[in-house]
Amino acid sequence: MYILLLILVALCCYGAWEFRGHQVRLKRIPVRIHVNGSRGKSSVTRLIAAGLRAGGKRAVAKTTGTLPRIIDPLGREISIKRNQPANIIEQTKILRYIDKMFKPEILVIECMAVLPEYQWFCENKIVQSQIGVITNARLDHTNEMGKFREQIARSLSNTVPENGVLYTSEKTNLKVLKDIGKSKGTEVTRYGGQGITREELNRFSYIEHPANIGLSLAVCEKVGVDRNTALEGMYQATPDAGALRIAMCQEGSKEILFANAMAANDPESSLAIFNEIQERFNPLGKVILLLHSRSDRQDRSLQLIEMAAQHIEFDYLMLTGQSLKRFMGIVSKFKIPKSKTIGLGNVKPDKVYSEAFKLVEDRGTILGIGNVGAGGLDIARYFYKNRRL
Repeated sequence: MYILLLILVALCCYGAWEFRGHQVRLKRIPVRIHVNGSRGKSSVTRLIAAGLRAGGKRAVAKTTGTLPRIIDPLGREISIKRNQPANIIEQTKILRYIDKMFKPEILVIECMAVLPEYQWFCENKIVQSQIGVITNARLDHTNEMGKFREQIARSLSNTVPENGVLYTSEKTNLKVLKDIGKSKGTEVTRYGGQGITREELNRFSYIEHPANIGLSLAVCEKVGVDRNTALEGMYQATPDAGALRIAMCQEGSKEILFANAMAANDPESSLAIFNEIQERFNPLGKVILLLHSRSDRQDRSLQLIEMAAQHIEFDYLMLTGQSLKRFMGIVSKFKIPKSKTIGLGNVKPDKVYSEAFKLVEDRGTILGIGNVGAGGLDIARYFYKNRRL
């Protein structure tokens, strides 16, 4: 009994010591920016950090996107290797490392929590930001955050800072965020993509969403970096592995434009990306939707199939990844003809590449949607590796 009591006391003392050390480290980082949202978190984290670096700020970023990274004050990337599933306590360890190695004046950190209570813990106990960012509130992680967009907005609002400022691109539930911000003494301001010109968009090495740029510029200006300086830094930023990149591939007289939108794996974002591709690259030729699925994300894949059937005019639906039999059976329920459905399942990227070219007469466009996990990123990388230079 006494031994157990001693162990309990020791654990409490250790916890108090760790908490005190964490508070000391936070005070050594004057400006902390916490980035949350349904879509675009990793991109916005990178853009903000790049803009701040261009303005001479000693900024360090941490992303939890397709491939988690620490980005140091010189823009160099450090891979985060995990020996166990992602856990929010990782953020405290990362903060300890960042404080020791870089002594930053600004931290830009992407929220890695999904459950509402964990999001609250990340903000109020770990980051304690002065500047919050909520990119948007869309139908994603509905099992954890709610079936409706307002519920998701309220879940994400757990990272609204106390007595700070919050920037968002969210429009539908802006009032929800403003009301919560008011209760915390925090000013909430919306920034979309207004004012971002086509010329500025074209200077990025990948397709970036105007709203992400506008939001990031607003944060940079808040911290003291002017628009033009921040933009120049953003042009040089290394995009997230899941960023929307275009690969123009050619085999003989046939060419295919491949757009990797797998990281934007909710219906609303995927449709917006298709519309952007259509606007930029028409005529598209044969349109192939490549849906890469994971067995633990089947609901998301079903939502994407439903969206595609209702809103996208495509010539073929190519199914890759896991749970192929289930999806082949479901496709017919959405009145997608079997002649339009190509079931490949778990095949190597070169097989996907060759099968796609068989479907194209002269020109085609592939929009990769679904999941980057379970081989999705490998497919995207294969197309990019074989792009026409």
